[in-house]
Amino acid sequence: MTLGLVGRKVGMTRVFDEQGVSVPVTVLEITPNRVTQLKSEDTDGYTAVQVTFGQKKAKHTDKAEAGHFAKAGVEAGRGLVEFAVSAEKLAELQVGGEISVSLFEAGQLVDVTGTSKGKGFSGTIKRHNFDSQRTSHGNSRSHRVPGSIGMAQDPGRVFPGQRMAGQYGNTRSTVQNLQVVRIDAERNLLLVKGAVPGAVNSDVIVRPGVKVGA
Repeated sequence: MTLGLVGRKVGMTRVFDEQGVSVPVTVLEITPNRVTQLKSEDTDGYTAVQVTFGQKKAKHTDKAEAGHFAKAGVEAGRGLVEFAVSAEKLAELQVGGEISVSLFEAGQLVDVTGTSKGKGFSGTIKRHNFDSQRTSHGNSRSHRVPGSIGMAQDPGRVFPGQRMAGQYGNTRSTVQNLQVVRIDAERNLLLVKGAVPGAVNSDVIVRPGVKVGA
């Protein structure tokens, strides 16, 4: 149960460490997340904090959303995200408050969740890294086909989970244990080492790493 933040992927660049080594980083813009609701064991059966992020025009906000944001006393955001937290952490937060990028610190390991880039309908070679078949020597029209997908009359079906062609990408994906290289609190920027899922300007969720030291 850890508190995280919702941000926006700005893009990739590189920075240099103290030894002058080039480090590839992804720049994440994390504007202060606004607390819209606190959930407790007594009222909801679990402890969590609900936050909103970004801005949303009034004409694009329905009455239910507008009422929810007005009750919390915060500006309407693009969405709502919930983080499960401990009762002790919940007591430190208040509805209408803000959580900034200062939640993290340089050197910390974080998990970043986003929606990977969609690649459309793709074959098994691109989607599952299958080997292609022979380009010649008896193979005339089966260069990129997957091959057999089952057995015979017994079992007489294709087992669930068989890797085949289909939609590639556009799925929720998490990259774990990315190191926070630098934090720019004034500009609400978080620089993490390596790549994160998603296209530029897509939303990402940043949480403290759950497998640190594992």
